[in-house]
Amino acid sequence: MSTFTNRPNMSEQEILTDLLSSEKQLMKEYASDMSEASCANLRGLLANNMVECSTDQLAIFEQMQMRGFYKTKQAPKNEVETAKQDMTTLRQQTGF
Repeated sequence: MSTFTNRPNMSEQEILTDLLSSEKQLMKEYASDMSEASCANLRGLLANNMVECSTDQLAIFEQMQMRGFYKTKQAPKNEVETAKQDMTTLRQQTGF
């Protein structure tokens, strides 16, 4: 007997939420592993996987948003401009 037959069905929202959480966790793991890898080939592989993971994460997010499962609000324009200025200042100060 399959172990899955006794489990209650998950809703579409629960499935998408689980997928989104998993992709977010994978992104963190890839970033952490990439910072620890000393082999250029491994770092490249991890970077490629992280890009794919971010693409998947965005697709899941967009599906959730389209279905009304993940509501976001528009950021006030002045807050966006302030954040841009802060990042520009930080970039100038650090050289990154």
